[in-house]
Amino acid sequence: MNKEQLISQMSADAKITKVQAKAALESFIDSVKKTVKKGDRLGLVGFGTFSYTKRKARMGRNPQTGADIKIAAKKSVKFKAGKEFDSFVNGSKKK
Repeated sequence: MNKEQLISQMSADAKITKVQAKAALESFIDSVKKTVKKGDRLGLVGFGTFSYTKRKARMGRNPQTGADIKIAAKKSVKFKAGKEFDSFVNGSKKK
């Protein structure tokens, strides 16, 4: 599913226009971006948590040449699925 298909699905499920659904989705995405960029976590009970993490610099290996290479430190976004969402996706029953 791509963004346009998601907007269409949201529009149909919520019985709103596609313009309204697009505005709601873009607002959600912007809110997640702003929250995570500040270094805060955004948790949606039953769905999951978006958080910010720092990866340390480390040594790696070039798979073609076998030469050691330095991999720079970087900031990253992490998503951890909530139990309810994970159970739904994996088909197991909620405990």
